[in-house]
Amino acid sequence: MAPKRPRSASEWKQAGNESFRHGQYGQAAGFYTEAINSVQKSGSKNPEELSILYSNRAACYLKDGACAECIKDCSVALDLIPFAIKPLLRRAAAHEALERYQLAYIDYKTVLQVDCSLQAAHDGVNRMTKALIEKDGLEWRKKLPSIPSVPVSKQKRWELTPENNSVDTGAKRNHPSGDQNGVLPLRKVPTEGEIQQAKALKEEGNEWVKKKNYKKAIDKYNESLKFNNQECAAYTNRALCYLSLKQPREAVKDCTEALMLDAKNVKAFYRRAQAFKELKDYTSSIADIKRLLEVEPNNTAAQKLFQEVQKMLK
Repeated sequence: MAPKRPRSASEWKQAGNESFRHGQYGQAAGFYTEAINSVQKSGSKNPEELSILYSNRAACYLKDGACAECIKDCSVALDLIPFAIKPLLRRAAAHEALERYQLAYIDYKTVLQVDCSLQAAHDGVNRMTKALIEKDGLEWRKKLPSIPSVPVSKQKRWELTPENNSVDTGAKRNHPSGDQNGVLPLRKVPTEGEIQQAKALKEEGNEWVKKKNYKKAIDKYNESLKFNNQECAAYTNRALCYLSLKQPREAVKDCTEALMLDAKNVKAFYRRAQAFKELKDYTSSIADIKRLLEVEPNNTAAQKLFQEVQKMLK
């Protein structure tokens, strides 16, 4: 006797999750469609449930290369739950695959407003920046559509595993930071006491830098940022340590954090350019140097680095 087919929305969804895990993306998409139909027929008023199902089906479409269908489903999911991370990331990836670099850039940047720690979004922004510079030149930013402003109330995520290649089961999970509700640590305004503690720890880190003990300096900057994560200098100083320890990827992350706080931070541009140079991403390195020189045209260190990187690019 043939096994009984799942009938409820939750059963269809579970079947979709199982198929997805086994790489059967077309079958999984069909199961999610059944789940969507079941929810809609039941008249459920739970937008989160439907949003997850559309987002999961979008993941199937993305895996199968049906990027236009993925974009449609992600847009529906985002209409239901605005600024949800997974559909934003999946839509960005689909736009990128279709070479719609401006739209991909906007989605990746929107994700970073929700959670500035997501490396997938940082990497996406860097790729799109490089692609847009190649396509539109240094004036590429002037051609961008406006980027949505994420309200503070939305700076959290309702799904806790934002990778593009995993579907959402809807189960509650512990956030890596230990927050049981899955609310992200936001850039809150620090108290005066926290500012002073952060400053003292940063100064200790600076002293270790002078002694060239970069690992201990990083420890101090880490502690400093726990008290005040709005201090650009702590990020750029830690980036200097990572560069000295030959960890350019970490330096790129810290410089990007600093630039999110101060879009014209010269040290962040310079050190990220150095990090990109170490990673042999010469195009991105040159782009950062040019942006630095727009802020400080007579910066001799940047001019020298520009010449070095240009030689390597050629």
